Amino acid sequence: MSEADIGVIGLAVMGENLVLNMANHGFTVAVYNRTTQRVDDFVEGRAKGKTIIGTHNPEELVNQLKRPRRVMLMVQAGAAVDKVISDLLPYLETGDIVIDGGNSNYGDTIRRTHEMTEKGLLYVGTGVSGGEEGALIGPSIMPGGNREAWPHVKNIFQSIAAKVDDGAPCCDWVGDDGAGHYVKMVHNGIEYGDMQMIAEAYALMKQALGMEAGQMSDVFAEWNTGELDSYLIEITAEILAKVDEETGRPMVDVILDAAGQKGTGKWTGIDALQLGAPVTTITEAVYSRALSFLKDERVAASAHLSGPDARFDGNPKMFLDDLRQALYAAKICSYAQGYQLLSMAASAHHWQLNYGDIALMWRGGCIIRAQFLSRIKQAFDADPSLANLLLAPYFQQAIASSQGAWRRTVANAVSLGIPVPAFSSALAYYDGYRSAELPANLLQAQRDYFGAHTYERVDRPRGEFFHTNWTGRGGTTASSSYNA
Repeated sequence: MSEADIGVIGLAVMGENLVLNMANHGFTVAVYNRTTQRVDDFVEGRAKGKTIIGTHNPEELVNQLKRPRRVMLMVQAGAAVDKVISDLLPYLETGDIVIDGGNSNYGDTIRRTHEMTEKGLLYVGTGVSGGEEGALIGPSIMPGGNREAWPHVKNIFQSIAAKVDDGAPCCDWVGDDGAGHYVKMVHNGIEYGDMQMIAEAYALMKQALGMEAGQMSDVFAEWNTGELDSYLIEITAEILAKVDEETGRPMVDVILDAAGQKGTGKWTGIDALQLGAPVTTITEAVYSRALSFLKDERVAASAHLSGPDARFDGNPKMFLDDLRQALYAAKICSYAQGYQLLSMAASAHHWQLNYGDIALMWRGGCIIRAQFLSRIKQAFDADPSLANLLLAPYFQQAIASSQGAWRRTVANAVSLGIPVPAFSSALAYYDGYRSAELPANLLQAQRDYFGAHTYERVDRPRGEFFHTNWTGRGGTTASSSYNA
């Protein structure tokens, strides 16, 4: 008799820990991995004595499952997901559910949802955030896809998800087809922004003030007790306190300054460009990782390219207080950009996203979990049609009170020659968004001059387009008007 509540394919770090989480919450889980030795090792190791059934091929896995069968894939995004689905299809029947829990591109999830629907199967693409520990003790889970599947996976997902203070699970249905993976993508983009801003704060402490790692650890630990309370600030304090056993030096000082990436931050930037969404801070964070990876070139360039002395000669206490406020203000702008992108994507793909609930899903379990997210939830609860987080009363006041510190921090960084692309791009976004007028009128005049791309006039209704014969030689023919 079939007895497993769900099957999981893929026993890498996230897969193993999710399986253990499910078993710890009373579910029976059948598991399969392409390298079957890993199945045997897992069942005889970490899974021993738990309600976890090892299988050695897709057919055996499917045969262990209660109907409707639920199979969750925890495999590498891309072709591997399509391959596993292809291997499963001969053994599935109408109404069965396939769940992709990896970091798949949302476009692939849209395609797979429709392909599975045509075959009579239900497809769920779900973001899972929290890393190894979150997967084991409670991640943030962001499911989307075929809504008919939600009643069949809701209990499992909400049982294993992280819980916030009032017991609410950090998991709810996000939206149709690719919505779940899109929200996870934007989550990861925001994560890139958060990490870059924290790194810039670290750079300013180290280079401008000459602080040691232990001193910086104390500052981040203190910041974690206030408005910056978050998982990333917390672990930054712990990282800076860690000593390398081999050298006796701070661990952070023996790690090469070349950051890698797995693609979701880049996808966020690419999709933002496609939609025309100004996620400048997130994109700068991606570019900063790319620049960091040019380590050898940077070392060579440092011998030839000059800049100012990076040491700050003012009041260090005031500098640190300004830096704390700048980090919070830039963080607000980064999240505002992420939510603006979600809104534009929802409109483009006809998704009904609940922005307050998304903030709630990010409150616990995930990498960007922070006290700050409760403010976002409150903002959208008060005004579900809020155009931009910057317009919510709390965030208006927060920016207003920290704006001077933010500007001083960026100005100090520029004068000292310390790059702060996330801080400065966030400030430029804020200044651009609050500007009733921008120099885009000149840009549009240039476009019309050389390409007859037309323009709108301030004294005519929006949507009417005009062309000027700037040289007297161009005639009256205009190019079609478009935004690409």
